[in-house]
Amino acid sequence: MEEKNTLYILWANADPLTARLMVMMYAKNSLLRGWWEKVTLIVWGATAKLMAEDAAIQEELKVLQHVGVHVTACIACARELGVVEQLEALGIEVVSWGPLLTDVLKNNEQLITI
Repeated sequence: MEEKNTLYILWANADPLTARLMVMMYAKNSLLRGWWEKVTLIVWGATAKLMAEDAAIQEELKVLQHVGVHVTACIACARELGVVEQLEALGIEVVSWGPLLTDVLKNNEQLITI
């Protein structure tokens, strides 16, 4: 059986405590402790606004990026919320995630949704 070592985290819950104590903590420790070889954090919906505006969350983002978590955001959400430039300035890849998420699901990749 093929071992899958890439984790996708679809983050759609804009609660700052959930962001810090689940999403960011698990993404960071997944790489630092070798639980996963690659981790992609997908910023979706209201989380795009939280990421663009919350300084504490942005500090957590820097740590994630430093340890190698790939952070990316849904462009449709970012446009709707008017935060495309802010996210890009934070070093977040902003792309069309609808087709990409569909591929992740159809390929039975490892995905958790928060």
